Amino acid sequence: MSPEIIKQAANYNDDVLAYILNNPRYYPMFKDCIGAIDGTQVRASVRLNEQLKYIGRNGYATQNIMFVRDFNMCFTFVWVGWEGTAHDTRIFNEALQRLALKLPHPTCDKYYVVDVVYPNTKRYLAPYKCANICYHILDFRRGQTSALRAPREAKETFNYMHSSLRNIIEQTFGVWKARWTLLRDMHLNYTYNYQVSIVLASMAIHNFIRKAGRFNEAFNTAQLQSYNPVEDGASNEDEEDVLATNRTGDDVMLMTAIIDVIAQEVMKSYG
Repeated sequence: MSPEIIKQAANYNDDVLAYILNNPRYYPMFKDCIGAIDGTQVRASVRLNEQLKYIGRNGYATQNIMFVRDFNMCFTFVWVGWEGTAHDTRIFNEALQRLALKLPHPTCDKYYVVDVVYPNTKRYLAPYKCANICYHILDFRRGQTSALRAPREAKETFNYMHSSLRNIIEQTFGVWKARWTLLRDMHLNYTYNYQVSIVLASMAIHNFIRKAGRFNEAFNTAQLQSYNPVEDGASNEDEEDVLATNRTGDDVMLMTAIIDVIAQEVMKSYG
């Protein structure tokens, strides 16, 4: 059932998505965005003699998951089963290389927005990555005054809007993880492969409920909430940084130029 429910629409590369088109915060600056890529972790129950490769930055055993989401709060691609110690960038790089996974790639000028930990490469739009430039919304909220909380100049304003656009990821996280409490406490008697299947099945059912088109309080509540990123399962931006930044050539130059153009458009739109 999962492959039939967790997939991109047939025309996902064709037109400007309604979520972007109907939102002046993002249109026309992000008119070519077709979704977002990110990673998350859920608790895993494994035997003591196997725990070392599953215990990552959270201090407990987890399963690492890469996913693509559209702006209808649906999963359109998932790669489950990675150990908690696996870095998001490593998983992303392998997903790009393994054709058998059938990652729904953007075409022409289309792209996915990706978190700061991912490489900025052709068709995958990352934010500006500088030590003195904020990215996550929570970074902007730490200022004691409204002036200190406001983004500074073009690069930081772009990062603010890029992070805000990824709000749909946090909303979908909230619905999915709140609905499936089992994800927070996998039973030790479940084999790891069985736990992987549970994650995949829960994502498929999440999509089924969303696509059924009926009113669902969990989805409705999430859409009404303001952007509030969660820290659980967030990427460790310091690990394997070389994988995230060691990209050279035309692909990197292209996306860098696109970022600069969008940043200037954002500044014109928001002053």
